[in-house]
Amino acid sequence: MNYIKCFLLTVFICCLSGRINAQYININDQKTPQQLVEDVLVNSSCVSIANASGKGDNFTPSQNSFAYFNAGTSKFPFAEGVVLTTSTSRNAVGPYSSYLGEGSPDWFGDADLDQALGINSINSTVLEFDFVPQTDFLSFNYIFASNEYQFFYPCVYSDGFAFLIKEAGTNDAYKNLAVLPDTTTPVSSTIVHPTIPPSVAINGDRYDGCPAINENYFNGVNTNTSPINYAGQTIVMNAQTSVVAGKKYHIKLVIADDKNRYYDSAVFLEAGSFASKIDFGPDQTSLTNNPVCYGTPKTLNTNLSAAYSYKWYKDGVVINSTNQPSYTPTESGTYKVEVTLTPSACVLTGEIKIEFAPEIVTTNTSIYQCDDNTDGISIFNLTKVNNIVKNNTTENSNQGFYETLANAEAKTNPILTPEKYSNKTTNQVVFARIENKYGCFKIAEVTLQISNNNTANQNPIGICDGDENQDGLYQFDLNSEVTPQVISGLPNGLTVNYFLNSNDALTETNPLPNIFKNTTAFSQTIYARIINGPDCYDIVPIALVVNTFDPENFEDETEYLCSGDEITLSVATGFSSYLWNTGSTANSITISAIGDYSVTVTNTNGCEKIKKYKILPSGPAIITGVSIKDFTANENSVLIEYTGVGNYEFSLDGITFQDEPLFNGVNPGIYNAIARDKNGCGLSNSYQLIVLDYPRFFTPNGDSYNDIWYVKNLDQLPDYTISIFDRYGKLIKQMNQNSSGWTGLFNGQQLPADDYWFNLIFSDGRIVKGHFSLKR
Repeated sequence: MNYIKCFLLTVFICCLSGRINAQYININDQKTPQQLVEDVLVNSSCVSIANASGKGDNFTPSQNSFAYFNAGTSKFPFAEGVVLTTSTSRNAVGPYSSYLGEGSPDWFGDADLDQALGINSINSTVLEFDFVPQTDFLSFNYIFASNEYQFFYPCVYSDGFAFLIKEAGTNDAYKNLAVLPDTTTPVSSTIVHPTIPPSVAINGDRYDGCPAINENYFNGVNTNTSPINYAGQTIVMNAQTSVVAGKKYHIKLVIADDKNRYYDSAVFLEAGSFASKIDFGPDQTSLTNNPVCYGTPKTLNTNLSAAYSYKWYKDGVVINSTNQPSYTPTESGTYKVEVTLTPSACVLTGEIKIEFAPEIVTTNTSIYQCDDNTDGISIFNLTKVNNIVKNNTTENSNQGFYETLANAEAKTNPILTPEKYSNKTTNQVVFARIENKYGCFKIAEVTLQISNNNTANQNPIGICDGDENQDGLYQFDLNSEVTPQVISGLPNGLTVNYFLNSNDALTETNPLPNIFKNTTAFSQTIYARIINGPDCYDIVPIALVVNTFDPENFEDETEYLCSGDEITLSVATGFSSYLWNTGSTANSITISAIGDYSVTVTNTNGCEKIKKYKILPSGPAIITGVSIKDFTANENSVLIEYTGVGNYEFSLDGITFQDEPLFNGVNPGIYNAIARDKNGCGLSNSYQLIVLDYPRFFTPNGDSYNDIWYVKNLDQLPDYTISIFDRYGKLIKQMNQNSSGWTGLFNGQQLPADDYWFNLIFSDGRIVKGHFSLKR
């Protein structure tokens, strides 16, 4: 994408904004490399400087790419210092105007920088020198700024810079000090930048952007009021390294463009920050997550000669009578030392902020475990005392149990399964390592002891099988039905858990639920673990017995009570007790009222069984009438109408009975209807009824058989009139209850064989019509 950067530079070179009235840094590029190093960067008699040199832009007349700068009246973080750039240094003066120009294509890069960063540099600027440190620690402060902090460039491009150090006069490899703290990662715009969102470049090309990387080291993008003319910059960074006091080192400060000479960068070095310092290490505070552990001595040692002059400070106040090369603080505070390397005027300093972590409070304790075979060896769950050993302090944690104090202190060889630890000896002591959030620790002792309590043998716990299926399986409420017996006579405060076998009880695995249904029918032994806090008091077996009770002929019954009668309800003898819902305690009762009755019987195990009786009313029926359908030949029917509360069967002849009151296909005749109670409460009243029908033909031939047409049993009914007609509607014969029938004569003359019609009119207005045949 280098062509894009070139294109953008060309498009916007004419759009550079003019400088407005604001406060910017000042640049003096006429100081020599020796002056920049001795008078600005170092400016101390504590570092011996030699062989200072510099090189950079030789193509811009009367200007250099390395220079002295000061903040002037601006708010630039460094009051003054040295700047190295990839263009003429005067271009570093603010404000930021975007798309800073380019250096000469004949201005080459630096081979050491290329090797250190793996880049192809151009337009390099170098400031290098030899020095001899007075202490074993060197540091200096810097800021990296670049015009590549715009568009998508930090996702892809970065100029390179490095602070390269090695022992002078050797062929040792350089070490780069311009790295992220506590890493070997070189600082660059691709390594330190904010989130780059997707957008459109100035030439119209879209770019995807990239997520933030090490954004905490990025100070921000600049504007047209910024003190320097770069798009963005890092926060103040610190380059540091351990060195050997008195040994000569060579340092090379170098910056260059990578691959192309556009979008320049600079590194700003703080004046006077390049110095030998006394290194006490990083601050040890809660903010840095590494305060000094309580009770652990923290000696601040300058590692310098006792012949020098020492002045120690705590929180800016001189500590009296302390003129020693080391000091051991006992309180939190900021400690500083000033060492005058007499007889010289060199003054070295060292400073550190120290906080002491609070004391870790622990509690030594014991665990009592039960022993299943009295050999003094058992399985202990050490984790049960986690809160006890750390004195219930939630912010501290137990970092494991150890078999030896040395292992606990070294945090090596922890007990791998503390929840199932088998002691090696009686009264063995194991060690818990209690740590706070900073890694400080204290050791607590845990003594493993065998419980010697003896609990009385337990009587079986019996219950009755309380469901319909008397299979010897039923549920126990262990807390209410078993625990009271187990803890009876024992000290107060004990609790009980239950297990299927003794090993589970010992290891406290697979505890039974409080509502437990036995898995072995009729009788099953479970194990009660009696607990005293975290300790095992004792383990005892308990037999759970399920008693069944399923007497014969004990099904619920329904009985019928005839009106005005009484009956006896009874169950078998031989049970331990009886209780009827009437209050009777006999095996039978005599009742004379309908309703629901029950008896509860109890056997010798105290199990109960309930038999229920439903007593329903019954009695003879009362036949109130009949509904007759007749004159329909084979379809004649009779429906008996009745009242009553019983369960009845019905008959028309008193001999044959049926369940339904409707009789079909009833032949003509006189009947006596009756109903009978199936529950034995007797017969109803008798009800007489007549089913009629007419002959469909007759043969008046004088043979005395079927010579007369009449309706049988009709004379048993009230008044009626029968009118007979021929096919032409002529009245042939009229009869009533006094008539003996029709012989087939009309006016003394025999009528011919033919079909004849009749109307039968009863006194109640009922009319029956039909026709029949006269045959000769």
